[in-house]
Amino acid sequence: MIIFNDTVIVEEAIHQKWLQWMQQVHIPAVMATGYFKSYQILNVIDSPNEGVTYCIQYITDSMENFNHFYNKHLHRLQEIHNQEFENQFVIFNTLMKSVD
Repeated sequence: MIIFNDTVIVEEAIHQKWLQWMQQVHIPAVMATGYFKSYQILNVIDSPNEGVTYCIQYITDSMENFNHFYNKHLHRLQEIHNQEFENQFVIFNTLMKSVD
């Protein structure tokens, strides 16, 4: 199993608006690509950062699926996110593989 993780630190003043937008717009758009089978949203409780920290984890069965998503959709979806919340968040991505 491959997990594509977005860790996002959002300004506290807009984090509810951001979360609602993620749930209603961004995550459905990612899932509509067909490359992920599920996702979860996590709130980091003990983050040392200012703002509110979330992890969005998208789960897929293979690197092939992730690579297709990356090459066909990721940059366009990131650009939409950047336009919607410009200068109000910091994001970094991690790609992980489950250990059986």
